[in-house]
Amino acid sequence: MHPSILLFAFLIDQIIGDPPNIPHPVVIMGKIIDYLENKLNYGSAQNRRFHGIILTVILVGGSFFLTWGLLGIAEAFHPYLRYALEIYLVSTTIASKSLIEAGKGVLSELQNSDLEQARIRLSWLVSRDTSKSSETDIVRGTIETLAENFVDGILSPLFFAALGGAPLAMAFKAVSTLDSMVGYRNERYENFGWSAAKSDDWANYLPARLCVPILLAAGTVYKLPVKYAWHIWRRDAGKHPSPNGGNPESIVAGLLGIRLGGVNLYHGKEHYRAEMGEAQHISTFQDIIHCLSLIRIAAWFSLIPLLPLSTLIFFLF
Repeated sequence: MHPSILLFAFLIDQIIGDPPNIPHPVVIMGKIIDYLENKLNYGSAQNRRFHGIILTVILVGGSFFLTWGLLGIAEAFHPYLRYALEIYLVSTTIASKSLIEAGKGVLSELQNSDLEQARIRLSWLVSRDTSKSSETDIVRGTIETLAENFVDGILSPLFFAALGGAPLAMAFKAVSTLDSMVGYRNERYENFGWSAAKSDDWANYLPARLCVPILLAAGTVYKLPVKYAWHIWRRDAGKHPSPNGGNPESIVAGLLGIRLGGVNLYHGKEHYRAEMGEAQHISTFQDIIHCLSLIRIAAWFSLIPLLPLSTLIFFLF
């Protein structure tokens, strides 16, 4: 893939995001997952796990080869048609603008002192119960979502696009969509979603570590305490239940001087998640504002290592 495709795809997402009237590949993936989950999620725990692996192979492999085939057909008509199609397809895998807009949606409600609407907005972003969340809880949940999805929604798609163009980026998006739909530790998905959750962990492993210097660089721009954030990352990242989520969350917690993690409510039961960072002040919507600024600049800084990577792979292969 020509490196300019990565740049133009990123710019399209920054400016346009996801146009509401154009069919989005993730929506199509979601419908396929819903259909196949209803057909395959049955039987013993062993059968469910095996069927979940089948679903993962079908969706991830299908996404890769269908994208590859579409690009081949487009190139048969004209190379510029393939070029334009690949820009579009890569842009659909990046969620920078939509992530920022989601964070701003919660922020707007908090700025208007509408706690109930802020809870509803946050519930669209997280799986936890937000019906009784305090303002501090809402701020924490929003920042955790922004930090973790910087990797899932921005850095990882760019990383895989740089490595293998639209086919590999779309395969990653299939992994991410699977994890978001069936990768839960509950009775229904504990076994069926095992392969989806593991695949997501493996796919995000390198980007979740690459995010550390990128977020620290973005923090330097805003004159945030980078050395302290580095200390918090080294101390707290490994406490996170996810092998990847602790990296962006601990860095953001350190840069903003807040504490992430703690008690969350799921289906009426309290669950404790290891805490990241230290509360140097009471969290308010101002912290969401700072986090949004941090994520914006970090998204642009992601291009610094990934454009050269894309260039290197383009000339080597």
